Amino acid sequence: MLVAISLLRTSGTFDVIIDGIKYLFAAIGADTKFVDGLPTALIKPMSGSGARGMMVDTMRTFGPDSFAGRLACILQGSSDTTFYVVAVYFGAVAVKNTRYTIGAMLLADLVGIITSIGLCYLFLDRSLTIIKMPHFLDAAF
Repeated sequence: MLVAISLLRTSGTFDVIIDGIKYLFAAIGADTKFVDGLPTALIKPMSGSGARGMMVDTMRTFGPDSFAGRLACILQGSSDTTFYVVAVYFGAVAVKNTRYTIGAMLLADLVGIITSIGLCYLFLDRSLTIIKMPHFLDAAF
């Protein structure tokens, strides 16, 4: 798994995904500081050690006290490795029909990601502006 994650990072595929997410949020006028911490969240459902590596890489790149570094740490602790849980724990008790389990677990991961981003902005961001106001509204507020 770590080799696959390394291939994603060195090939530039991960950078394209992150830049695309950053572009989408910039296009709607949202703050894009949180996007630099998302690699940890994207890898976490597949590999806990890979997510830890992405967290360390984020802290090396942006610094441990940066918004992205702190968000990566919060994201690391906000969810579990979804596919590992399904493979190991369900296999141990011989569950054959997982039906909605993976979808529900990935939805829980998404809720954890959104909550982590919100709490990080609430407690760690000094400006508290998630969505920037259009310039024509500056005079009204």
